[in-house]
Amino acid sequence: MDAVEKEKVASSVPREASSHDGGCGCGCANHAGADGMPECMPDEELLYDLADLFKVFGDTTRIKILYALMGQQRCVADIAELIGATQSAVSHQLRTLKQARLVKFQRDGKNVIYSLSDDHVHTMIAQGMSHICE
Repeated sequence: MDAVEKEKVASSVPREASSHDGGCGCGCANHAGADGMPECMPDEELLYDLADLFKVFGDTTRIKILYALMGQQRCVADIAELIGATQSAVSHQLRTLKQARLVKFQRDGKNVIYSLSDDHVHTMIAQGMSHICE
């Protein structure tokens, strides 16, 4: 994807305002001291969980699935057709995305309909795309 295409994609993804809870203790900039550094390091388990979350974004098929679900619920067959993968491959990757709590599902008769878990997932994808398009 060239820079023009990346910019088109990034500009098509709406940016959302942060509604960060100031009492979360996550070590983000909202909790920084006067020098801009976090006041304390998040606990090791929290950092491990964060690293695991980012690992989930390390697969192109999973990113395509998340993009396919931005703004629309879809079944496995529709996702597979849209991203050009087999239903088996999509199902396998959806399992990983469910375990990471990035997608949710609901049953509709024999079909299972998938969607993004919440607005945070949309924001992470949009921010990532915005970052690489700069």
